[in-house]
Amino acid sequence: MKLRQRVWAFVSVAIDLVRRSATLSLIVPANGVQPTVAHAKSFALPLALALDSGLPFLIAAHHLNGEQQYASHFDGKIEAPRIFSRPLEAEALRVFDCQPRTGATEAGLVAFWDFADGISTLSVKDLSPNGLHGSLRQLPRRGVTGFHWSGSVHDWRLSPREYAAIHFHSDDIYDCGWQTTCALDVPADWRSGVYALRLTPGGNDPEANCESYVTFFVTPGRKSRRADFVIVASVATYLAYANSALRLYQVHFETLMEHVLWLPQDDVFMQENPEIGQSTYDCHVDGSGRAYSSWLRPILNMRPRGYWFNLINDTHILDWLEEKGISYDLITDVELDREGARALAPYRVVMTPTHPEYYSFSMMNAIMAHQNAGGRHISMGGNAFYWRCGFHPAAPAALEVRRGMAGTRTWESEPGEVHLAGTGEPGSLWRHSGFAPQKLVGVGFSAMINDTCGYYLRTAESEDARAAFIFEGVDRDEKLGDFGFRYNGAVGSEIDRYDLDLGTPRHALRIATSEGLGAGALPTPEEFRTVVDGLDGTQNALVRADMVFFETANGGAVFATGSITYGVSLGHNNYDNNISAITLNVVTRFLDPAPFVIPAQA
Repeated sequence: MKLRQRVWAFVSVAIDLVRRSATLSLIVPANGVQPTVAHAKSFALPLALALDSGLPFLIAAHHLNGEQQYASHFDGKIEAPRIFSRPLEAEALRVFDCQPRTGATEAGLVAFWDFADGISTLSVKDLSPNGLHGSLRQLPRRGVTGFHWSGSVHDWRLSPREYAAIHFHSDDIYDCGWQTTCALDVPADWRSGVYALRLTPGGNDPEANCESYVTFFVTPGRKSRRADFVIVASVATYLAYANSALRLYQVHFETLMEHVLWLPQDDVFMQENPEIGQSTYDCHVDGSGRAYSSWLRPILNMRPRGYWFNLINDTHILDWLEEKGISYDLITDVELDREGARALAPYRVVMTPTHPEYYSFSMMNAIMAHQNAGGRHISMGGNAFYWRCGFHPAAPAALEVRRGMAGTRTWESEPGEVHLAGTGEPGSLWRHSGFAPQKLVGVGFSAMINDTCGYYLRTAESEDARAAFIFEGVDRDEKLGDFGFRYNGAVGSEIDRYDLDLGTPRHALRIATSEGLGAGALPTPEEFRTVVDGLDGTQNALVRADMVFFETANGGAVFATGSITYGVSLGHNNYDNNISAITLNVVTRFLDPAPFVIPAQA
């Protein structure tokens, strides 16, 4: 009988060394209208049979050799594997439930591995008296529904027994385990920032023009003199997109992006070497979504000269800061996750770049605490603070993402599998945790733009005296950002809008809003409840980017652009343009220690 995909089945084997035979049994329990099915088949064992390999016992793979190399990796869920030293009927073995109690052990029980114990860890507990505990390699997915899942709970912490499975994938990857070939002691006088190690072939290699880069971040030391201004690199988002292969395998990619697919050498390498792992936007070979992305492996799209997006876009902001002579430090959101608000305490002004999409609980609260303590926040991006995610406590180099049942996504979490295995918290949209981005920065994800980018026009609220400093040197009727590098517009890619119902502060000023968006500007799924005509940017008033300003407690303030492409418009016309002017006005005033004042009616 052939096993059916995505259907629980109990498989067992009984070995009789006296008769030198083995019986393989398969039981598929009743499911819906399908009755229970059972099959068994016996086989003769070879005369020379070595049962003890002398190697560690493996589940979901077998040893290729004795040198820690493995083969035949399993794709699918496994729950509660067990071993007995005495014969049991297949059904008795299937229903055996190991519930240890004082003074009582099951005769002949060798091992019973309970995957429901320690879901947030990389440890596997054996409930038998033998204590044959194990550990997980390459971060297979826990916190997944098992055979006993009833649908009555969706949080594994409430009923671990219903989540007593592990989903193994043959292409799981956490740590490549490479030996160190190059180490750098960062000189104490280096500035914080984004760096890259450039690699080129040695000797008389015929491909002498070949090069590659390894990106790394240098953050201030504990004793470093700090600037008043800090930009927070979006490492969690870089990881979520790390080695994205959507354009390689998604048949609709060219239609979505409205341009012909082109493959740089990095993409070719990923196709030829899939073992380096893909992004949380891709799927495993069994079709399930990838929930983890780690920096302990080569990352080919987070480096100079790579495919546009994320880090490449963010370097346009760094370039602008350098051009304008603005003194700044750089930290990453990993520091926010590990240190919370303490990471931002030395700074008056925080800037988040073009696409800080993935934020953990600690990151979100660190930004909010900074704002409420009088700090100033310049949010330069779009689709910001969107997905709730987390770094896995037992695998700290790995970001964990669960897609939930809504949001702009390329795969969807299985029913009951929205909660992160590492922390237990729901891994869906921040909007669905009651902390929409509007509550943090005044704007939140509205739409994706797959065709022509747009620009901003000032609103009547931009004439409020509170916002006068923002538009110094900018004419009232100018089109703001009807230009841009690569995108030809400051309103593009992904955009965010003002919404009082989702938490935009009542005293926030919507100082500019987008114009010029076309039929390729489409709302994110959570922005509409049913499919109707008129959803695109030519007819839908919710498909827009809003530029927002508001004051916070203790003299702080927030300025948000609501667009990914805003930052890549800064360098247009040799940095002499209205987007650059507006940004410089904001940075200059935000660095000024003079406090902002929340209006009395707020």
